[in-house]
Amino acid sequence: MPELRGAFAASVTPLRDGGAALDEEAFGPVVEFLAGGGVDGILALGTTGEGILLSGRERRRAAEAFLEAARGRLAVIVQCGAQTTAETAALAAHAAEAGADAVAVIGPPYFALDDLALLEHFAAAARACDPLPFFLYEFAARSGYEIPLGVIGGLRERAPNLAGLKVSDTPWERFQPYLIEGLAVFVGPESLIYLGMEQGAVGAVSALASAFPELVAEVVREPSAAGAERLGAVRAAIQRFPFHTALKLVLARRGVPVREDVRGPLRALDEEERRELERTLDELLGVGGRAA
Repeated sequence: MPELRGAFAASVTPLRDGGAALDEEAFGPVVEFLAGGGVDGILALGTTGEGILLSGRERRRAAEAFLEAARGRLAVIVQCGAQTTAETAALAAHAAEAGADAVAVIGPPYFALDDLALLEHFAAAARACDPLPFFLYEFAARSGYEIPLGVIGGLRERAPNLAGLKVSDTPWERFQPYLIEGLAVFVGPESLIYLGMEQGAVGAVSALASAFPELVAEVVREPSAAGAERLGAVRAAIQRFPFHTALKLVLARRGVPVREDVRGPLRALDEEERRELERTLDELLGVGGRAA
């Protein structure tokens, strides 16, 4: 399997018409901006990318649009987790056929699934994209549960294309158990990049990198406690607002032709939030629009 490592941006998905449709003309400029910011790749249609809110048809088309724009420039991991096993497997198969570099899958939310159900679900998704590298996306705050270590062990026996994990859990005590020998781990929380990479993580998949790619790429290439702490502070400053809309506003402020539109039930900024975020961006970006 090809090795994936380094700084990946968990990209926003450009939308229009109040979030009702893909903004296909904006995918290219988004990828151009991210490549110019020095990241090594993109995670498409993850939490930041509103993937779970899009229809299957929209997710397929968005994956294709990212791949078309990124081909030969950035690696693309497509997040294919969905509510049902059938849809997850179908999305994984499509990502492989469309030319993705890897597939990632978050556990389906809502139902309290036992270990066997989870194992069967992930095994079906991995089988659908085999031999493409397959990553588990561990994010208990979004799926509603942690992936048990025993399920990961079982999947290693059943899925030869299991390459690693993207882990977004905090604090460190919840993250650290997923640093499993022989599996490539990407750090989700920016504040944990230094600790994670110090203990064997191969890189980061960062939501913040969708708007500040140069900041995240710098810390991934030269990890430091101070750098990770600074990323955590920038993330906290943006996350005080409706996060998806705020990231799109930052991109627009930085010259990327992305609308602030998000898919409901995510919401837009109100006027007070917009003014406060603009003041925050004045401090973070300064006059020239570059991250200070």
